[in-house]
Amino acid sequence: MRSIWRTLDPELLRDVAAVAAGAAVNGASFGAISVAAGLPWWLPVLMSLLVFAGGAQFMAVGVVASGGSPAAAVVAGLVLNARHLPFGLAVGDVLGRGLLARLIGSHLLIDETVAFAIAQRDPAKARAAYWACGTSLFAAWNLAVVAGALVGQAIGDPGAFGLDAAFPAALLALTLPALKDPRTRNAALLGSAVALATTPFLPAGLPVLLALTGLVAAMTTRQEARTCP
Repeated sequence: MRSIWRTLDPELLRDVAAVAAGAAVNGASFGAISVAAGLPWWLPVLMSLLVFAGGAQFMAVGVVASGGSPAAAVVAGLVLNARHLPFGLAVGDVLGRGLLARLIGSHLLIDETVAFAIAQRDPAKARAAYWACGTSLFAAWNLAVVAGALVGQAIGDPGAFGLDAAFPAALLALTLPALKDPRTRNAALLGSAVALATTPFLPAGLPVLLALTGLVAAMTTRQEARTCP
């Protein structure tokens, strides 16, 4: 592990520290709002240790907090994390060859670690960047979730501090880079329209799943474009 940190240059370490600081802020918000939504303090802490996927965690707790079923929360989280499948193919070489390294490395596979790894041209630097980013964010996120959960128990209503806006704000921040692509943006708009239109009539959580129709429409459009001469 010491060789990993020695491989990284100061600029990359600074960038990793900045991203870890941002993850800590989001983690504290996640812990506080999860407790305020009625979950016991240990549940978001355990979820963060075992799942370690901020977007999916925000999505799952958001669905449950709005009255959705745990099954809907799990499905929504799995759909959101489906993007990790191609990520794994892209960075499989940086995880290491041992079984333990590959298991731990797979657990640290998130957007940030993949982005840092594929940005490096040198394989040794890519491996070092992946592990440095992954371990830093894992520590920052989980410590912040514990702190947020404990603070959340003390403050009671997070809406009084504006923390109730953290869920939609965090999810919007995660999706903004992808919305630069027109097809992705159109799929997101269609899915949002479907969710908004069905929310008054369906149980909580189901409109989020119906929003996947936007993804289906986008895939259909892409296939039609490929078949056209």
